[in-house]
Amino acid sequence: MLPIEVLQTESELAEEFLTAFEKHYLPEKFFYWFPLSVKAWLELCQGARPYRNFSRSYELVSKHAADMAGLVRAPAIEVVSLGAGQGDKDLLLLQALRTAGAEVRYRPVDSSLALLELALMQAREASFPAAGIKADLADPKTAAALAASADGPRLYAVLGNSLGVIHPLDFLASLRGLVGPQDRLLLDGEVFNSVDTMAGYDNPVNRRFAFAPLESVGLEEGRDGALVFASDGDPRVEGLYRVTKHFRVERRLQILLAGRQVELQADEKLAMNCSYKYAPGTFERLIRDAGGFEPLAEYQSEDRRFTMLLAAPGSR
Repeated sequence: MLPIEVLQTESELAEEFLTAFEKHYLPEKFFYWFPLSVKAWLELCQGARPYRNFSRSYELVSKHAADMAGLVRAPAIEVVSLGAGQGDKDLLLLQALRTAGAEVRYRPVDSSLALLELALMQAREASFPAAGIKADLADPKTAAALAASADGPRLYAVLGNSLGVIHPLDFLASLRGLVGPQDRLLLDGEVFNSVDTMAGYDNPVNRRFAFAPLESVGLEEGRDGALVFASDGDPRVEGLYRVTKHFRVERRLQILLAGRQVELQADEKLAMNCSYKYAPGTFERLIRDAGGFEPLAEYQSEDRRFTMLLAAPGSR
């Protein structure tokens, strides 16, 4: 049996999906909720040409996990992974910390039950004590539950550009209230480049992943509409960019979802969650100024398009 504390039930997720779809919006969590979406995500990460931000993040952890473990310097530590997904990168951290002599526990947090199960099974197979939390990262009760369960130093991992799936300022504010004086924080983000960034999203493999939730409710790209990617700057923060996506409806659609009918007219848009990116230097500036964290080490991908920071709480 896999120990999972449930803060958001499947029935609550189903109701939230229906409500959001009626408002013509698809939040980030539902790209990992449907079985087709989970399958498409795993194929995106594990294919011959994996999703760039997954592979960049994975390679940085793989290359520098031993250095990170040395900087953490705790005899016992709990790795709390926020937006853990299937836990591939987390496992590298767990193994490096154990090799460095630490007693390690694992607490992955995700709203996708299927991916959470995979993360826990991997950790259990490697003999790490593990217990998951099924929760929405954007829900304040998630941070409250994590704070209440703290028992010793933690390494909070926010990997795979997960900081960018909620507005970074909002996510950093949540982390600032959660990460304690003895804790450490590992975050990463993509350095924005209009050509390279968009090429990483607008390609056949990623389009299949992005369309999977709509395919799950019976839509077909081409016949019913088109998936559109774009990018723009965020007016709230200089040097902060976002990749946006939406489904442009090309004919009148009547979609029956659990007995509720949703109607979409031609030329309407079904908006989808955006992903935030950073100009050079902006990521570290936000971590310091908006988050109140002090970087201990910085790691960059070989193409200089992805950055990772290990940080500690600054003086408050």
